[in-house]
Amino acid sequence: MSAKIYRPAKTAMQSGKAKTHLWVLEFDQETPRTIDPIMGYTSSADTRQQVKLTFETAEQAVAYAERNGIEYRVIAPKEATRKSVSYSDNFRFSRTQPWTH
Repeated sequence: MSAKIYRPAKTAMQSGKAKTHLWVLEFDQETPRTIDPIMGYTSSADTRQQVKLTFETAEQAVAYAERNGIEYRVIAPKEATRKSVSYSDNFRFSRTQPWTH
């Protein structure tokens, strides 16, 4: 039984950073998924895949995993570096590319 601990990235469908400050402990897949021959549904007998535990900090998630004997790996979040751009920068005199309309 192994798990990964990570901080989820913001989804493409939201402009805010809701639920990105929490850390998630998610169990890895132990048995392969199977396809139902009649209906074509994908199913699995492993119910741990459905469990996602959230924690305030990575240390709390690591402590939980160690306390319950769960092998874990911590995936560090990648912070996005964005340059702030202003609309008026399109018209500044020192612009490197010529402005065309």
